[in-house]
Amino acid sequence: MKFKFKVQPYQTDAVNAIADVFAGQPHKAHDVGFANPPIALSGSELLVNIRGIQAASGLAQSAELSGTLGAVDLDVEMETGTGKTYVYIKSMFELNKRYGFSKFIVAVPSIAIREGVKRAFEITQEHFMDSYGKKARFFIYNSKKLDEIEQFSSSSAINAMIINIQAFNARGADARRIYEALDDFGSRRPIDVIAKNRPILILDEPQKMGGRATQEALFRFDPLFSMNFSATHKVKHNTVYVLDALEAFNKKLVKKIQVKGFTVHDLRGTNGYLYLQEILLSPTRPPRAKIELEIVGAGGRICREVRILGVGDNLYRVSGEMSQYGDGFTIGEIDPLNNKVVFLNGGELYLGSASGDVSEADIRRIQIRETIRSHFEKEEELFRRGIKVLSLFFIDEVAKYRRYDENGNEVNGPYGKIFEEEYDRIVGEYIASDTPYATFLRNTDASRAHKGYFSIDKKGRKVDPSLVRGTDISDDVSAYDLILKDKERLLSFEEPTRFIFSHSALREGWDNPNVFQICTLKHSASDIRRRQEVGRGLRLCVNSAGERMDATVPDLDVHEVNVLTVIANDSYERFVKGLQAELKEDLERPDHENLLGNYVEDGNLTKVRDNPINEENFRRFLPLWERINRRFAYTVDFDSDKLITSAIRSIDETLYVSTLNYTVSTGEQGAEESAEEADMSFRMRKTHTETLRPKSESLVKYDLVGKIASATALSRRTIATVLKGISPAKFAFYRQNPEDFMAKVSGLINARKAALIVDGIHYREAGGMPSVKLEEPRKAGDYRNAFHAQKHIREYVFVGGIDPASSVERRFAERLDVAEEVSAYAKLPRTFYIPTPVGKYSPGWAIVFCDRGGHSTYYLVDTKFGMELARLNEIENAKIACAKKLCSQMFE
Repeated sequence: MKFKFKVQPYQTDAVNAIADVFAGQPHKAHDVGFANPPIALSGSELLVNIRGIQAASGLAQSAELSGTLGAVDLDVEMETGTGKTYVYIKSMFELNKRYGFSKFIVAVPSIAIREGVKRAFEITQEHFMDSYGKKARFFIYNSKKLDEIEQFSSSSAINAMIINIQAFNARGADARRIYEALDDFGSRRPIDVIAKNRPILILDEPQKMGGRATQEALFRFDPLFSMNFSATHKVKHNTVYVLDALEAFNKKLVKKIQVKGFTVHDLRGTNGYLYLQEILLSPTRPPRAKIELEIVGAGGRICREVRILGVGDNLYRVSGEMSQYGDGFTIGEIDPLNNKVVFLNGGELYLGSASGDVSEADIRRIQIRETIRSHFEKEEELFRRGIKVLSLFFIDEVAKYRRYDENGNEVNGPYGKIFEEEYDRIVGEYIASDTPYATFLRNTDASRAHKGYFSIDKKGRKVDPSLVRGTDISDDVSAYDLILKDKERLLSFEEPTRFIFSHSALREGWDNPNVFQICTLKHSASDIRRRQEVGRGLRLCVNSAGERMDATVPDLDVHEVNVLTVIANDSYERFVKGLQAELKEDLERPDHENLLGNYVEDGNLTKVRDNPINEENFRRFLPLWERINRRFAYTVDFDSDKLITSAIRSIDETLYVSTLNYTVSTGEQGAEESAEEADMSFRMRKTHTETLRPKSESLVKYDLVGKIASATALSRRTIATVLKGISPAKFAFYRQNPEDFMAKVSGLINARKAALIVDGIHYREAGGMPSVKLEEPRKAGDYRNAFHAQKHIREYVFVGGIDPASSVERRFAERLDVAEEVSAYAKLPRTFYIPTPVGKYSPGWAIVFCDRGGHSTYYLVDTKFGMELARLNEIENAKIACAKKLCSQMFE
């Protein structure tokens, strides 16, 4: 099978934009030897041409001519998957045709990209021969093949040298040869011979070649001018063509993205889960660590959150006193040299690694399962069209996919085993029928369906790139040839490989038009953009005849066939929001500012710098604040035997401990089919839930009685009596999920206690002043949910709710503002609370009423109305009843 190339109007537009920069340049056929002819146009003439091109395309006008590498630096921005390599190869032919330019250097940031560029030259030869009547001579720079440089200089044909920056910007002997006078090269320096050609420099992914040393090395080529090709330029020069993500999507030049995300429910919370995301370095403070851990959230629910921590921080306290972190999980050292955090218990946590988490393996199994399921669903549909489907997995450790036994034989690692288990389980749903697709599946077993592309060491073993250096590392040749060099064979149905596992090597410089699923089996690193991850599969697919499935194919809905499914290692909402933010950040044109839909903020911030005190209102409010901002203690008289009996009955009748569930949410771009032009926003399509049972019991030791006693403010003796009294079947839940068991039992006991304590509670002042402060001034960005108030103690009131303009809090505050009987009011800080035997109670508002005689009355108020009040449970009602008793004592 050979790829068939079409002349695409948008690619022709990009080539013309580049060539038109030099309109007025005479065609010169090597009157200065075989070097590129000099540019005859002045800088001002080039700038006029560039501004004309920019004006015609609606691009920002260049203020001046940028020419860091040669006479002018030109930027071409093209979304990943739209054929930027094709464009710059075609630009060589067009520049040669119009002006006689013939010497080009393509500089790339990695070996993978270099090989991809070389392959692009190979497979487009016949196509450009048909268009221009000539072929380009191309080669990869090799310091030991100096005859190729000689031919580069002495040939009148179009010549392209492909070079990766490591070949001239490294300390090794091979890299230095380009700058040395060599005996086998007539005592000449290769760099001087190349520079005499005044080559045109093409930078593929220039944002990865922005280092000072690299730029200085590129300058030594003495380029005539430079062209920068990328989907996302960090440094802007003279932009002459833009095809951004939004335009590429709307023109159906790339695949539509579908996202499958995962939300974890009812985490077991029993395995000391930790993930070291990043070590933060600062010149003014000691190293700190970004650590993800499990934390007790609102209502006792366990969730995973990232915290920035330093030496001395105790994870037991940070987590809300979760027992799994109770045994010495205090940070003793943050070691940036070895990328690890050391705990006082001797435990070590390395950068990018997760520990103590059984559900981590469960999530990876679900991801692999969902990737295989999506693959089969898509493959069954596209098999009839003659389109082969590929799926790509990114992993963080080679050993998770391939390992070696004691005899040195290569065997499956955990991911390899999981893949084959899930493949065999799911394929059974498809092979029972008597269809050509089922026959195809029956002829390919799981072990032949997947292959890995990794680096290998001198012994031929697959390894992580970070574990070897220099000449000790090379490519896995068998997979390398198939995946990087021979895309055509990979797309043949005769080749059994359909699933590819890779380390970071394929994260850039490689894509295949028939990648339809991408799954990242690792935590997303902070330096890896989501657009970079999905970019490996954005290119439109081809069929078995090499024909691209685009809008030129009759009766084809491009975005029905071309859908890239990303199986995220994140929740659906979080992944989509991050991707949308990156897309918005990268858009070039002003009219694209607000087209990204649901998840992109509209940027309409209220421009307020501070939130000053309203002195008059604060003066009226101060007596109320002085009365309530005190420390209170309480005593309770109630029948302990009655509580124990009631609690045992409640636990036996209602206790249920949750299992581990994952909700898989699927959404896709441009799901509003009626829209004339899709806007790239994502819309949820469907969800389904997976349930996994724990494979083993937790080894974490818990103070079961003490934990529940603390949560219920009851004696250990009382709790022990309750636990002894419940049925064995209910107590068995403790072994299944200790954290959830303790949280649920504590809640049930508190509910029973709540019903008994209200009548017997008595408050008294405990002495001392609490450190609660009234609302502090806020930054400008916080003022989106604020309105200007008349009677509040500060000039602005901050309200919550999904739609702040219609929220209950806003309407309540607005009514207070216009009520004649209200003298002053304040929204209370979250740190203010009233202690009760069943937990802290935090009223939302404090209000000063004043009658016509000048008499003031005080109220603490919650903004719960209607159904919210109806949904209050026994504990919440008990908190409110206790608060009422305290208020009656304070305000009587």
